[in-house]
Formats: sequence, C-alpha cells, structure tokens
Amino acid sequence: MMSRLFASILACFLVATMPVRAEVVTDQTLLVNKAATTVERLMRDANLQGDLRAKLSRARAVLVVPDLVKGGFILGAEYGTGVLLTRDANGQWSGPAFYSVASGSLGLQIGVQDAESIFVIMSDAGLRAVMENRFKAGADAGVAIAHVGAGAEAATTTNVGADIFAFNKAVGAYGGASLEGSGILPRHSWNAAYYGGNPTPQDIVIARQLDNPQANLLKDRLGQ
Repeated sequence: MMSRLFASILACFLVATMPVRAEVVTDQTLLVNKAATTVERLMRDANLQGDLRAKLSRARAVLVVPDLVKGGFILGAEYGTGVLLTRDANGQWSGPAFYSVASGSLGLQIGVQDAESIFVIMSDAGLRAVMENRFKAGADAGVAIAHVGAGAEAATTTNVGADIFAFNKAVGAYGGASLEGSGILPRHSWNAAYYGGNPTPQDIVIARQLDNPQANLLKDRLGQ
C-alpha cells in the first residue's frame, strides 16, 4: 500500500516538474507577429489612422510588409517579405499567405532606408494583380494605386477609385513604398513551413482551406 502511494506521489512530482513545451518560434511566426505590430502602429499614427481604418473596413484584401528595405548606391534595390490576407463578405480575414516584394531602380541612392507598409487592396482587380505578379511592368498592371504617407505622393489619396492604397511609415529619407515595378512572388517554402503540406496562395486566401491560430492577433488588429 505504502509503495503504491509512494509511486503515485513520485509520478505526480515528475509530471509537475516536467518542463512546459514551448511553442516553436519560426521565421514565419515572427513575420506574422511583426505584421500585427505594423498594423497596430500605423493604426495609431495620427496622419494615417483615419484613412487606414476607413479603407480597411471596405477592403477586399491587404498586403502587410513590416520591413520594406531600400538601399544602395546608384543601383538601388527594395526588398521585403509580407503577408497577404483576404476579407470575405462577412468581414472575416483569411489566413496569411507569404509573399516577397522586390524591385530595382537606377538613380542616386545613398544609405539604407526602412518602411513599414500596408497595401490595402480595395477590389478583385487589385487582388488579381497582386496574386498574378503584374506590377513588374509598372503602369501595365492595369490597376490604380494611391499613396498615403509617402511624402509628395500623399496628394494622390484623392483618387477615390484606386484599386490599392499604399500606407507607409518610414525610417530615414524613404520616398514611400510602392508596388509599381515590383516583383511580387509567393514564398512557397514559407507557406509550407507555416501550414504544412504544399499549399498554394489560392488554397490559403481564396479557397481558405488552411488557417493557423498564430495569425489570430494579426486578424484582430486588421478588424479594429
């Protein structure tokens, strides 16, 4: 009897002292969390919050790029990884699909600048342009883009019929992030790591066959 009691006590002690299994933190998890922080930060920016909230409430989709870095000398480059989410008729956001955004330019550029960027996609045409990587040719993408918080380009926010609104909060002399001339490509390996299997962006944001609870905070921020 005493031996059984001792064994039970020992078992309870071992269970109680076992280390709690920590949630695995991956590059994908960190990026999604940074995207949530970007949304929160821009939502609180006095120069952006009113317009951003209004646009998000009617958005078809959103592409959030927490770190869009521009740098170089003479030959410039712009690069970042972002997440694309779509919004359904009930206002519910899909899980995030990972995309890379990259472009190159020719001109005098010195140093490195960094911007947090949110591209609010207002139409199906804008969403198709993003998912089909149609911005490399610039104006040939066939959609209108308006800029908010991008220096001199801020005046284009009067374009109420824009398919995409670009909201930027920059560090340094950043001229404002844009999609014109950019290559927007899915990061398949990141989507696979985040969801398992080999999902396409269409599986994630159109068919909504997959989701990840780690993205709930980002969805909550978008729904504010």
